[in-house]
Amino acid sequence: MHLISDIAALRSRPIILLRAAAISTLVLLSGCGGGGGSTAPTATNTPVPVQLATLSTTAQLGQKIFKDTSLSASGNLACATCHNPDNAHAQSNHLAAQLGGADGTQAGSRAAPSLRYANLTPAFFFDKEGTPTGGFNHDGRAATLSEQAQRPFLAAHEMANASKADLIQRLTRTAYAEEFRRAFGAGIFDQPEQAFDRIGFALQQYQKEDRDFFPYDAKYDQFLGGKVALTSAELRGLALFNNPAKGNCAACHASAKGADGSSPLFTDFTYDNVGVPRNPAILANADPAYFDLGLCGPDRTDLSGRIELCGAFKVPTLRNVATRKVFFHNGRFDNLRDVIGFYVRRDTNPEEWYPRNADGSINKFDDLPAAYRNNVNRTEGPYNRQPGMAPALSAQEIEDVIAFLGTLTDGDQINR
Repeated sequence: MHLISDIAALRSRPIILLRAAAISTLVLLSGCGGGGGSTAPTATNTPVPVQLATLSTTAQLGQKIFKDTSLSASGNLACATCHNPDNAHAQSNHLAAQLGGADGTQAGSRAAPSLRYANLTPAFFFDKEGTPTGGFNHDGRAATLSEQAQRPFLAAHEMANASKADLIQRLTRTAYAEEFRRAFGAGIFDQPEQAFDRIGFALQQYQKEDRDFFPYDAKYDQFLGGKVALTSAELRGLALFNNPAKGNCAACHASAKGADGSSPLFTDFTYDNVGVPRNPAILANADPAYFDLGLCGPDRTDLSGRIELCGAFKVPTLRNVATRKVFFHNGRFDNLRDVIGFYVRRDTNPEEWYPRNADGSINKFDDLPAAYRNNVNRTEGPYNRQPGMAPALSAQEIEDVIAFLGTLTDGDQINR
């Protein structure tokens, strides 16, 4: 059986101005590019999600696989362990990187991203201006949800199956093994390669069909639909979020509806290098020679020669950001107040975020080798400031932005 191709349609993402009747403080929105402040793509092609009344047989299998700890070497780890449906399909603890492996003690090197709204992510590509865009994982190396879903089964620090055949043998012992045979053929378990592909496909279809992965029922969705009003603090936060001279968050996390009326995803799928501080909680960082360089390695290898991309990571969606336990690819921060504080005070007060060298100077951008520190975005606001200048946001303005971000949490049932 061949994998069914994605159901997709092309959708332009133009520059949009929300009507003044909705809120007069919104500013003209545009996307942003990757690291270094490059120009954003003016349009992206994103697949329209499948929205079925009931899950297909394949998606139902994917749902069972997603929750099944018996498919791991330890017997204690499932997809849902690190992507908990009760926490917006993200991690539920404050670990910088999750533990896995055959004995459950092997640490990863990156924080677990949320799977919410991932169904709309395009495959990785460079746009006409050379901006890297799309792809799954923090470095975009997986082209599809299926490919992304398959990797943890064989990763030594995750589900740690010794081989595809080892995983399939575990699958034959599950309560739904016969359902898998009926769906994909009586002899499917005799063909580990094909069975492995079907596992990935089933997980992909589950994420594309189950609306729990893309509910669009946050307070902000209700606001855009004219069903509820935002509070004064939330409105102020939205204005600051959009204002290029203040938060400038909308440069990469566009907050307006699409021209087709589609709800905003709060990501433009591009990549940026913001110079996140090194996190000593990542065990790999105990080696001073180790650096996670995102697009150019070490996990992704096809762009290792593109040194201008070193240190750039995918711009995440901000939907459900208020529920996140850790932030950035390395889990360096564990609360929104520090995240926004870092954005606006990284350059005005670098001593708050980076260690000092032996001579007392600030070791700014310490999670990058010196040769790649010029890749850090220093041109777009709020990164265009110097020590001694006022940060782009005051303490109260940060609180207002946090209030707005709270409206992006799924599950708001106001006036529904």
